[in-house]
Amino acid sequence: MIERIIVTRLPKPVQLGSVRTVAVALCLATSGLPAHAKARITIFDPPGSFGTYAFGINANGTATGYYSDSNLQNHGLVRAPDGGITAFDPVGSADTEPQAINSDGTIAGFYGDAGQVNHGFIRASDGTMTVFDPPESTATDPQGINNHGAVTGDYLGSGGVRHGFVRSANGKITSFDPSGSTATHPFGINNTGSIAGYYVGSGGTRHAFLRAADGTITSFDPAGSIFTVALGINRAGSIVGLYEDKNSNFHGYVRDVNGALTIFDAPNSPAGTFAESLDNNGAVTGYCQDSAQVYHGFVRTPDGAITVFDPSGASGTFAKYIARDGTVTGFYRDDGDVPHGFLRKP
Repeated sequence: MIERIIVTRLPKPVQLGSVRTVAVALCLATSGLPAHAKARITIFDPPGSFGTYAFGINANGTATGYYSDSNLQNHGLVRAPDGGITAFDPVGSADTEPQAINSDGTIAGFYGDAGQVNHGFIRASDGTMTVFDPPESTATDPQGINNHGAVTGDYLGSGGVRHGFVRSANGKITSFDPSGSTATHPFGINNTGSIAGYYVGSGGTRHAFLRAADGTITSFDPAGSIFTVALGINRAGSIVGLYEDKNSNFHGYVRDVNGALTIFDAPNSPAGTFAESLDNNGAVTGYCQDSAQVYHGFVRTPDGAITVFDPSGASGTFAKYIARDGTVTGFYRDDGDVPHGFLRKP
């Protein structure tokens, strides 16, 4: 089993452009999926990028992610609503990978130092950088940030075990693990302080969990799951994620605030549906895999309607986050296997 589901490394060294906007059919004819209305997709790459990965966007349209240079070194990026891109790295970084952004433009992520040890960072909208590690951490990997500045993620402890953490806006760090966990991986945190993620149990099984603001942890799995991951949580406390069944097929799910699970699959996606993020209205984004093992992005509306999409020329599309206005960010790979960032506006 892999921890991150998708490997986003090893872009080929092809020089990319800066920004371009295209209107694209939401479903490729070669995918066997029906045609839909058109949406505006903006493709972007920082100057000098040899591969761009977008991971988060806020309600103001500011996006974050990272790009690889000609030496395959990763640098953080923040893209303003007007298209301007600012690159950044914490001092001493040899590999910067932002993961999430909140409403005021504060970014959380991790960077690797010269010794290939990861540390957490928080970058304020004015560029001020705060670097942190939980006590006894030998590698820190923040994954989510809420609008109050609380950050969650995981760290590698001195005993070689992954633990979850939450860092409050004032810098206080609390470590946590679900009962029976041998590795804890939080991903999303909402404004109430509730956290969604997954943990590894006995025998290597994966189970999703919800950690309430008071520290209470509830684990859950869809019926028939052998591998459950929770990746996002919205303001109301609904959770989105994916699970694997006994036939090695992946399905998306939404868990509502009462614990009820809705399972779904994108159309014509026999190889898997991977749900990544949901907004405060319950719209979901992620990606799916067709019978030719090609990945496509999708958006699922709160009423369950699913639209599959790809930027023009994509050989694989990975939608990662959906903002309050329905804008989706992520990345796609072109025919040369080079990744580019994109924004999709409905």
